[in-house]
Amino acid sequence: MMTYVDADTVRATLTEDAAVAAIRETLLQGFDPADDIPRQLLPIPGGELLVMPSATEQATGIKVLTVGPDDPSRTVPRIQGQYLLFHPETLSPHMMLDGIALTSLRTPAVSFAPVAPLLTASAEPLNVVIVGTGAQGVAHESTLRAVLGEQREAAVTYVSRTRPDWCERWVATGSDEARAALAASDLIVCASTAKTPVLDDDGVKPDAVVIALGSHDPAERELPSALMRRAQIVVEEVDTAYRSGGDIVMAADEGAITREDLIPMRAVVRGEHELHRDAPIVVKTTGMSWEDLALATAIANLLDE
Repeated sequence: MMTYVDADTVRATLTEDAAVAAIRETLLQGFDPADDIPRQLLPIPGGELLVMPSATEQATGIKVLTVGPDDPSRTVPRIQGQYLLFHPETLSPHMMLDGIALTSLRTPAVSFAPVAPLLTASAEPLNVVIVGTGAQGVAHESTLRAVLGEQREAAVTYVSRTRPDWCERWVATGSDEARAALAASDLIVCASTAKTPVLDDDGVKPDAVVIALGSHDPAERELPSALMRRAQIVVEEVDTAYRSGGDIVMAADEGAITREDLIPMRAVVRGEHELHRDAPIVVKTTGMSWEDLALATAIANLLDE
């Protein structure tokens, strides 16, 4: 019989640091994201249908989500859906997992997968700025703390237009306090809904790590071309980045970068490309189908034990 895994069980079964490890392990085992099946975003009445199939030697699965209009009056979540995992040998439906919980776990895991060893290489306190106070900003802080563990402390400041009630360390977008926090930051996570850059190039340290995940549209970006020009740019996969990563597409259109400047995440994780600390490291993600499959497989293995 097929098992259903609800959101609470997804979160309880696979820890955030284990999710990062699962992404890295998939790449270390030889999977090439260039071989992934492209996702499809299809228009439907009242919204969009996001279909994300993937297959590896170990498993096959598909995530299906609906994306409703960005309407504050909605009484249900804007994004809803499920993940269907098939048995690797029989190809029979094996497990259904809550799609939103899986996505929330996957996105920060992918962000930190290529840079986790760098972030844990020092015991010095880590100054962090998260641009955006939405669910993914919060998820990235939680995953970061899980990755760092007891080895390294992180002081996190949030930057946004308005201050949420839960946020203790917060500064307003565009303020002197925000500029100072960004200039001192070792790690900047851009998890905003902005359509134009949220950072100034001269406000980013030469050895900073910058994660950009907010833009999934080729006409929208969070990072300026000047920063991209001097950075080491890590992407999930080059063609995917050029197709839907606005930070990449727009910087390339402006002549700041070329395809040859992009570093596949696979090469970093497998040790085929070594990142250095003499220039900023930018990790630009858009989300790929294989990543959900990696985590769904890890969850299934733990639950089947």
